Amino acid sequence: INLTDAYEPLSRIIPISKNKLTPYRAVIIMRLVVLGLFFHYRITNPVDSAFGLWLTSVICEIWFGFSWILDQFPKWCPVNRETYVDRLIARYGDGEDSGLAPVDFFVSTVDPLKEPPLITANTVLSILAVDYPVEKISCYVSDDGAAMLTFESLAETAEFARRWVPFCKKFSIEPRTPEFYFSQKIDYLKDKIHPSFVKERRAMKRDYEEFKVRINALVAKAQKTPEEGWVMQDGTPWPGNNSRDHPGMIQVFLGETGARDYDGNELPRLVYVSREKRPGYQHHKKAGAMNALVRVSAVLTNAPYILNLDCDHYVNNSKAVREAMCFMMDPSVGRDVCYVQFPQRFDGIDRSDRYANRNVVFFDVNMKGLDGIQGPVYVGTGCCFYRQALYGYGPPSLPALPKSSACSFCCCCCPKKKVEKTEKEMHRDSRREDHYDEYERSMLISQMSFEKSFGQSSVFIESTLMENGGVPESVDPSTLIKEAIHVISCGYEEKTEWGKELGWIYGSVTEDILTGFKMHCRGWRSIYCMPIRPAFKGSAPINLSDRLHQVLRWALGSVEIFFSRHCPLWYGYGGGRLRWLQRLSYINTIVYPFTSVPLVAYCCLPAICLLTGKFIIPILSNAATIWFLGLFTSIILTSVLELRWSGIGIEDWWRNEQFWVIGGVSAHLFAVFQGILKMVIGLDTNFTVTSKAAEDGDFAELYVFKWTTVLIPPTTILVLNLVGVVAGFSDALNSGYESWGPLFGKVFFAMWVIMHLYPFLKGLMGRQNRTPTIVILWSVLLASVFSLLWVKIDPFITGAETVATGACSSIDC
Repeated sequence: INLTDAYEPLSRIIPISKNKLTPYRAVIIMRLVVLGLFFHYRITNPVDSAFGLWLTSVICEIWFGFSWILDQFPKWCPVNRETYVDRLIARYGDGEDSGLAPVDFFVSTVDPLKEPPLITANTVLSILAVDYPVEKISCYVSDDGAAMLTFESLAETAEFARRWVPFCKKFSIEPRTPEFYFSQKIDYLKDKIHPSFVKERRAMKRDYEEFKVRINALVAKAQKTPEEGWVMQDGTPWPGNNSRDHPGMIQVFLGETGARDYDGNELPRLVYVSREKRPGYQHHKKAGAMNALVRVSAVLTNAPYILNLDCDHYVNNSKAVREAMCFMMDPSVGRDVCYVQFPQRFDGIDRSDRYANRNVVFFDVNMKGLDGIQGPVYVGTGCCFYRQALYGYGPPSLPALPKSSACSFCCCCCPKKKVEKTEKEMHRDSRREDHYDEYERSMLISQMSFEKSFGQSSVFIESTLMENGGVPESVDPSTLIKEAIHVISCGYEEKTEWGKELGWIYGSVTEDILTGFKMHCRGWRSIYCMPIRPAFKGSAPINLSDRLHQVLRWALGSVEIFFSRHCPLWYGYGGGRLRWLQRLSYINTIVYPFTSVPLVAYCCLPAICLLTGKFIIPILSNAATIWFLGLFTSIILTSVLELRWSGIGIEDWWRNEQFWVIGGVSAHLFAVFQGILKMVIGLDTNFTVTSKAAEDGDFAELYVFKWTTVLIPPTTILVLNLVGVVAGFSDALNSGYESWGPLFGKVFFAMWVIMHLYPFLKGLMGRQNRTPTIVILWSVLLASVFSLLWVKIDPFITGAETVATGACSSIDC
């Protein structure tokens, strides 16, 4: 390693080429102008014969234009970033004497029957084997279901880790999760020159298969709960037999004082945590569990950085932590960084990505755009936090904001107040007092103030003052577990700021959006890190029903935020620290489900037009034709240029467009109505955990069809448009060939809807070993058209009969 690297920046911004970005911005402005001219034409040229249809379509189009602005302009200045891990090592060293900062990993799980323990075990194993000094890593697993199955499987995982971790580090394998490492269809001998590799790999694979057998045996045993409840190996009842009424539980499996690996080396600390639950207390689901982990980890290890993962997201790049530290530990960058967000990548998705599970447009386009403003939003997993940012503090230094983003109606109308010292600053200043009595009095006031915010734990409060982490020296190590149990008690958060200003924020099922939003409002910025090898990978619900329920949950969370006090439309103006384009992106995040209402109406319009013979636009003039062509051209150009600078494929873009319509007319619509019902009558919706697919075969889950009410609106829209196409052709055949011109416009409109719902149609047909539904539907459609055409040109009807038939056209004939 070149020593000069130690003084070089640990990362750099790679701006998008001007040759790609300038035309893109020019087309956006052109599209905005054309959109204004288009709306002027639409509003000033009503269709008198179909006024209701015209008015509905114009209202929908105006909303679509508004939602496009919210989505488009946060992508105005996208950036890429590059990290230099070698410089990080040169600056901070490696191994036992490394100056790298400690990191606490958080893994959350609830129901081991829906989140298979084997998946969680693989995630934990990948964390324990990361390429980072072992004494700097701790892994906390939150079991919010208090299941003995999770506890026992974690004990088995800890034992297997003693063999797996040294194997990974000895041969530098990737990924370091055994399930996916052994299932790779690649040449595993490539770049492996160690003579014992093949032998040890074969032995390790055999050990892993035995490990899987033991885990699966535990799962099989857990399928039937004993009437007297579960009993531990020492004969005592399992404390979590009642998942809603049990004490807090903590078990340290590995670590400095625990078992070492089979080579005699220390392993990272592994801690099982199940917070206390009692009837009558609000537990706040995942957000509450994460806050419990924040406090437990602060008492036991207190690493300055926290990296959280869902139980089905494993570490795919063993250097992922180092990638994050290139930003966090860079003095020129990290002081104002609250978190580093990695993109989500997935395994087990069908090649065509039928339901847009990869979400490439969001992760490779929108997030890059936000990284050029104030940083990406927090997406709930694969994120490395600065612990102090979770404690409600602002950044150490607030950079000067651009004029365009600094003004708001609040700061313009009201003079800025002098910023008061934070509680932490008051506590520090009190130590500098010359007189002991003054110091003692201020300490008492500060302690009381801290307890109102952080809760009544002196050990935890003292840990919050240690910016560089570490357990306070004044604390007796033998009391740490007792203190850790105290901070996860169900009443600890009563009358504190937890969930309001500290930690993960409560008030929505999508607590991730709220948490990141609050940090950005305080002036922090976030970083988007996209290593060449994906940092983390997870599993996604690939069948239609589960995918729509996942989208429903996200959309409902956005609706909840919209009706809360944290709505970006009115929250956070006072300090002027949230940049305007960043605010626009957050508004788009909480407004997008409401697009479902005009989208459903707009998707029904083609069928209504075909059934009634009317249309939403009058006869086009030359000027109107120019505006329509200009709008369509600008839409296409915007998409093409976006694909050009982002590097995503047209298939990914088209899948995203299709699922935007599918989700919009189904899950988003239900989310809007459920959110309104929750606000008006207090109806709460309890979401179940999305089941993680077992390895039953390639894409086995893709063809699983589960009927749910969310499927009714898109099915209805599909049938309506198919019937409308048949009715339109029927009317054209009966009215003469002069009506075919207007018909093609209406049919094109209907086909636009059907093409976007095509993946949904394939999802309805289920497995491919029976007659596909789509074949039946198209058969009926074509049969109807050809039948009507045959009736129209039937040669067996004579001319006289035709005249007689035509003359007899009234109801009294």
